[in-house]
Amino acid sequence: MRPAATALLEGEARALLTRLARVKPFALHETMVPAAAPSPAAQSAIERFLMEGRAKLRGRVGAYLEWLEGPGGEREPEWQQHQFSLLRWEFNSVLTHFDLFQEAVTQRSEREVGVLLAGLDVAAVDALTSPGTPLADPPPIVCYLARGPGGAIRRVHTRIPGGGRSPVALIRIPRERMVGYGIGSSLTHEVGHQAVAQLGLLESLRPVLYDIERGARTEAERTAFRYWGLTLSEVLADFFAVGKLGIGGTLGLMAVVSLPRRLVLAPAPLDDPHPFPYLRVRLSCAMGEALYPHPQWGQLAELWASLYPPRRATPEVRDLITALERSMPRFVRLLAAHRPPSLSGARLADLMPRGSRTPALLTARHRRWMRQPELLRTAPPTLVFAVLGQARAAALITPEEESRLLGELIAHWALASTLGTLSACAATAPPLPTAAAAAVSAPGCASESASISTSAFVSESR
Repeated sequence: MRPAATALLEGEARALLTRLARVKPFALHETMVPAAAPSPAAQSAIERFLMEGRAKLRGRVGAYLEWLEGPGGEREPEWQQHQFSLLRWEFNSVLTHFDLFQEAVTQRSEREVGVLLAGLDVAAVDALTSPGTPLADPPPIVCYLARGPGGAIRRVHTRIPGGGRSPVALIRIPRERMVGYGIGSSLTHEVGHQAVAQLGLLESLRPVLYDIERGARTEAERTAFRYWGLTLSEVLADFFAVGKLGIGGTLGLMAVVSLPRRLVLAPAPLDDPHPFPYLRVRLSCAMGEALYPHPQWGQLAELWASLYPPRRATPEVRDLITALERSMPRFVRLLAAHRPPSLSGARLADLMPRGSRTPALLTARHRRWMRQPELLRTAPPTLVFAVLGQARAAALITPEEESRLLGELIAHWALASTLGTLSACAATAPPLPTAAAAAVSAPGCASESASISTSAFVSESR
């Protein structure tokens, strides 16, 4: 049986190589207009990650074939099969990695959708960038659309199915969110998760909450701060969204969690890091009041309570709501005043562009933009989201007009980023005698221009 087993497994291993050869780089088989393409940094990071995986697998298969021709040919069929099964496992992992990014890249070929996604890439970079902090040089970001009401992010360098670590931050935006302020709110919330990880906020804040919980004088206080500790990751992402977008971040959150009453007024399972929706919106309003004081936050919180009256909840949930709302002012002050080691003494509130996001300034900027529409195209994306969100909250703009403006501006951001990248490549590339030589120099241009392409949108003084 040994020669027959060796011949069978040799054929299967060679078949793996033929199937692997059919997996081409995205750049060779995806059709998309240039403005819809991911940033050069994101494209090169994804392609390099996938190519390295395929090259490693080819080497493993080649070594297996040599082993079968040599000492492995004398081993028992069971051991030969065991070694081949490990190759199959690695082969499927390589295909899993390809599929992980294929949906995000393939959507760039959809008419209009691809350009909007490229514009959201630019907006995500703007939302994450913060000069003078560990967020000054953001990682490559790629956005894509998916079904369902919730967004998600696979942060850069996190483990991915099949092994390895993600070379880019991959952000999933629900298709239903592609209207009005919901786009900016969902996008900035997910970007907030990346910021929280890079700044190490969970590691620096959780011990503080644990100390408060341990030293609590009442059981209600202990319960409240235990709950804030369990939901801290999502709370911090909401803090980031409100800090960057003002009331637009809270309005977008309300749109996401406007669910049947039994879901809004019921705590989530203990393994769910999301605060239950009723409290989550109330907390978002409290964070907005702490960052940008204005009566609008109290009015919005009361409006939310009228849509989902707490008296409809069970007695146990009402008691939990009371405990959490009593602890909320102290908790919000703690968040805003927190000084993580990563910010070198600065407070978490100082990370937000507070000098340009107050309701009065946003409203005044909206009026100026309506008189001078050309200013919209030169403003940073997150400032645009914040201004239009404030205008919606103040009924200064209709939903139809907001959606139209955002659609045009997101497409503009994609085009401006693409043209900026091409201009940077043209300006830095020396004259070369052949097209082949130019192709060799292209990767250097791509990595250099990734930050240049968005610089026009990150010039807002903070």
